[in-house]
Amino acid sequence: MFQVIYQQLDQQAPAQPLTVWALAAFLLFGTALARGETEIRNDQAALGVSGAALLISPPPIEGVVGDISISNRNVFDLTDPAEGGALYRFANRIHVRTRADVIEQQLLLKPGDDYSAQAIEESERILRANRYIHDASITPVLHGDGVVDLEVATTDVWTLMPKLSYTQSGGASDVSVGIKETNLFGTGVMLELDIKSDPDRDSKILRYKDQNLGDSWYGLSALYSDNSDGHDYALDFGKPFYSLDSKSSNRIYFQDFDRVDSFYDRGELASEYRHEGSTQNFAYGWSRGLNGDWVRRFSVGYVSDEHLFSNAEDSLYPPGVLPANRILNYPVIGFEIVEDQFEKTSNVNQIHRVEDRYFGTRFGARLGYASEGLGSDRDAWIIDMNAHTGFGSSAKNSLMLDGGLEARLEQGDVQNLKMMMSAGYYRRYSERSMFHVGLSGYLGHNLDLDNYVQLGGDSGIRGYPLRYQTGDSAVLLTVEHRLFTKWYPFRLFRVGGAIFFDAGRTWGSGEPSVSDNELLRDVGIGLRLGGDRSGLGRMIHIDLAFPLDGRDDIDSMQLYISTKKSF
Repeated sequence: MFQVIYQQLDQQAPAQPLTVWALAAFLLFGTALARGETEIRNDQAALGVSGAALLISPPPIEGVVGDISISNRNVFDLTDPAEGGALYRFANRIHVRTRADVIEQQLLLKPGDDYSAQAIEESERILRANRYIHDASITPVLHGDGVVDLEVATTDVWTLMPKLSYTQSGGASDVSVGIKETNLFGTGVMLELDIKSDPDRDSKILRYKDQNLGDSWYGLSALYSDNSDGHDYALDFGKPFYSLDSKSSNRIYFQDFDRVDSFYDRGELASEYRHEGSTQNFAYGWSRGLNGDWVRRFSVGYVSDEHLFSNAEDSLYPPGVLPANRILNYPVIGFEIVEDQFEKTSNVNQIHRVEDRYFGTRFGARLGYASEGLGSDRDAWIIDMNAHTGFGSSAKNSLMLDGGLEARLEQGDVQNLKMMMSAGYYRRYSERSMFHVGLSGYLGHNLDLDNYVQLGGDSGIRGYPLRYQTGDSAVLLTVEHRLFTKWYPFRLFRVGGAIFFDAGRTWGSGEPSVSDNELLRDVGIGLRLGGDRSGLGRMIHIDLAFPLDGRDDIDSMQLYISTKKSF
């Protein structure tokens, strides 16, 4: 695969020999690293995984849950000589560890319950999903009288973080400065103050989130954003289907925003318009819980969704055509089926960190009907569907497939049809080397003008300015060779790297689709820094990308710096 890419590079970009040599050197380094298998056994034992699955399956146990002991470990292991220095001791001393009752509340088993290996594994996944916990394990201890004690061990991360985020792409920057605490006083509460500047607006943002109010599964999140072009307020309260066996859910959601949105052409601002939106969502769901390996869920609710568009005041870029206003009020019913099939792994999308990959099948659908009698500006059926399935194993080859569809049916015609499809193929060469191919497609038909798709440096084509192409449909291909090193600077960052090839384009006609929409390709190398000791839960990407297409005014090398959730 890479040989073909390099041949294309040599044929189409002979003026960039430095690019080819840099990629070739990086590939040689990756190949040598892939062959170095002698030092990975200790890492496997430390994580409890072997490239994909748990080394030792939980033994079949029958009994009743007895005592539950919580070992909530601090950020650094002071018994490890590499972490026994004064700086690590000071960090542990001032860090407030997660409270034992916060951890115990999230366990799906309580004293007196029948022991369930499935509930133990899912409890571990729930704990690991918290951004304030690095890892979690639960060990059952069977006594002769049929009582099973549970030993719960978790490891904290550093959660009080001065926030400095910087994204650079195609000459445009996105800067965020603030402070964030993801585990306030060890309670699991997130509080964030953020001052942000990007090409669209300047913002002062306050966020609050508590996933477990008191000792319940009810959660509350709130957003207050004062922006240079308006505001954004949101409130979300309710109880989700917190586990596969949970029997009910409910949600109340409000959002109100006022902002200036933009159309771009080849990375340059083409037009602006004001967008005012208001959404209210009320929902209730029920289920019989887990039946074998499957869960079936049902839901009913009511949605009020309003979007109003107008010319932006004092704008130098008035739009040729404004998006049409939409006022939709409708009851909605939903159905979801979920398969219980997860795999515990590492070094796939994170660096030396336990990952819970979902290999099961999931399908969900919602159907609503908006009518003028309920205050809508039209009669319309609203359809929303999504699906996921996985194949293979993280130890060798795996394939993840996702799809989605949204549309409105108005007067016998389909409006705002959006079909999303993606496939991710992973081939593991070793514990420290992986080949990844990602292919995604977006097909739009009769789109609302504010829903057009944009492609550029901020959306997968790293060698080009952000929002370089606009259209109603798009396709994107990414090929990566991922490297996971053992380098662990200051016991704070895990280091990885990648060589990559991107290709994609948009197409379709419409007001914002003024680009030529030719195929865009780039190649590049990247550095990955995984902060597994911080609660930000992000990975720093530093990429050098070299465009192979586009106009002559594009820089021959693009520096792309960003923070993302995964590799």
